[in-house]
Order: sequence, then C-alpha cells, then structure tokens
Amino acid sequence: MHKTIGILGGMSPESTAEYYLHLTRTYTARHGDHGYPRILVYSVSFQQYVEWMNAGQWDSIVSGLGAGATVLQAAGADVIIIATNTMHIVYEQVQAAVSVPVLSLLDAVGAAITAQGLTTVGLLGTAFTMEQPFYREALARQGITVLVPDAVDRAYVHRVVFEELIAGQVRAESRAGYERIIEGLAARGAGGIILGCTEIPLLIRAEDTGLPLFDTTRIHAEAALDFAVED
Repeated sequence: MHKTIGILGGMSPESTAEYYLHLTRTYTARHGDHGYPRILVYSVSFQQYVEWMNAGQWDSIVSGLGAGATVLQAAGADVIIIATNTMHIVYEQVQAAVSVPVLSLLDAVGAAITAQGLTTVGLLGTAFTMEQPFYREALARQGITVLVPDAVDRAYVHRVVFEELIAGQVRAESRAGYERIIEGLAARGAGGIILGCTEIPLLIRAEDTGLPLFDTTRIHAEAALDFAVED
C-alpha cells in the first residue's frame, strides 16, 4: 500500500488544485494506471491567513496550520505537504505539531536547483517570500545564492499574485511585466528562476524565458509522490 499524502491547502484554491492534479497525473504517467496514493486535503479559510500575514501575526498562522496538520495526521496522513511557499516561513513549527514528516518545499527546490548544476538563481514570490530571510537562508545552506527583484518590482510581483493569480486571472500584460523582471534578474547573474509562489506557474511558462524555471508546485508534489510510493 502506498502512503497517504495530506495536503495542507486553501492558500490558494488554485495552488491546492494544482498539487492534487499533479500528484495524480504524475503517478498515472509514471505507472500507467490509476493506483495513486490516497490524498487528504485540509483547506483553510484563506482570508484570515491574509489578514494575519498583513498584521504580522505569525503565531496565529502557526496555531492554525498546526491544527490543520494535526487533523490530517489524525485522518491517516503518513506525510504532509504545506501547499504554498510563503507558509514555509513557519515550516519548523508546523513540523513540531505532528509526528509524521512534513516534507519541506525548500529542501525539494534546493535539490532540483543543485541537480541542474546552478548556484545562483532568481526568486519570484509574494513580498513575504522575497523579503523574509527564510528562503535565502534555506538555499544558502545548500550552497545556492538567491537574488530578488528591487522594491518596486517586488511590489509588482506581489500585487499580481494577490489581485490576479489567486483569483484565477491570467493577463498578458502581467506576463510581460514578469518577463521584464526575469530579464533583470538574469542580468544580475541568475542562472534560473524559482517560481516561488504556487500560482506563478499559471502565468510564466518555459517558453516565456530562456532560463530554467523551477516550478515549486511540481517539484514539491513530486517529492511527496516519491515519498508515498517508495518501497
């Protein structure tokens, strides 16, 4: 029997759905059948998390996500994934709330970057992801330097995520804006780009840039699938 995967999601619905679809479709593509692992989803009410983030109330976020992880464990999850980049700010606290493993997106992304032989990459994500040190520190421990856009471009990237992508809106003018920002990161030495918000792959695709893209949703989901089906 495969292990049961618990998805701590709702942040946002689009990214949670992408995780589920990628887990199931990747299994079928690899194995030729529909015997993918059982998947449990705990979807939070995202509005309160947005308000907590904006107010800097990370203790409330820890409490909420820890409670969700506990529900997933009690329901039978053998492994849990937090289906968002930003909430990995409190990854260690969520892991401490349960006894089953919570697979780190940051570890999985770092391994994918290293596998391509890169040591410097650009990061696009929410303002919290780009400005808080957790992403840069986690990848620095793996020998990877992370570059972020300047303040004006960070604000632009963040706005597009929250005002458009989370609502399922994909606009050509926003894609052009992101492409310009990616070009700027490349000029500063980025050899690849982390799509460090699980909604950004809805906007930016491989054909939009000549740089390797690291789709954190797919990388993280595949790490969970590997864990669940390993012998």
